[in-house]
Amino acid sequence: MQQYLQNKKGLVQNVFDQVYNQYDLMNDLMSLGVHRFWKKSLFNMMKPHPAHKIIDVACGTGDIAQLLLNRLNKDCHITCVDPNEKMIKKGKEKLNEFKNLNWIISSAEKLPLSDNLFDFYTISFGLRNTKNLDKTLSEAFRILKPGGRFFCLEFSKIQNSSLNFIFKNYSKIIPSIGKVIVGEKKPYEYLIKSIENFINQDELIDLMKKNNFKKCTYRNLSGGIVSIHSGWKI
Repeated sequence: MQQYLQNKKGLVQNVFDQVYNQYDLMNDLMSLGVHRFWKKSLFNMMKPHPAHKIIDVACGTGDIAQLLLNRLNKDCHITCVDPNEKMIKKGKEKLNEFKNLNWIISSAEKLPLSDNLFDFYTISFGLRNTKNLDKTLSEAFRILKPGGRFFCLEFSKIQNSSLNFIFKNYSKIIPSIGKVIVGEKKPYEYLIKSIENFINQDELIDLMKKNNFKKCTYRNLSGGIVSIHSGWKI
């Protein structure tokens, strides 16, 4: 198991080293562009206001931060965290007009931040790529303020058999599309496999409760292709 986890860490790093420059296009390929609707749904569930301190972990090139700043008139402070230095660099370039962003290169399992700092913790399409789910959730709980809320937007288990059939068949051609458009096939093969191997919605709820989150719930989007999980630090 330890060897598997170590290999996963290196594989994930290599995947995003290869696609960081086309990361936004990769998101469009993986979701046919629907990821924008899913992220707006996350914002609507959060209901943040400018005074809130927000951390976005596994931030990629900063999509969630950009959405939050645009919706909140650029008035909130957001900390963006990603383990990939190239992703962080790309995010800084993309969002260079925003001055109230703090960028940190770090894994989700060990954040270089003090306890009880944030009102919201978000992680979008990144939880399944972490090396240790328990450590990631424990760290999320630690850095949230009492009364703070955890949100995870992630690929899940589809509830409708017909939709599941369509998604699985589309998933089979995504690596080939990635090869044509982005020039890389293996990163997409990994990402599809990571979705297939990820835990289901109820299993994630159990892990959240195990790591002290309360009032844990989830909402399926697009028939369960993705779900938004939330829990409170009380």
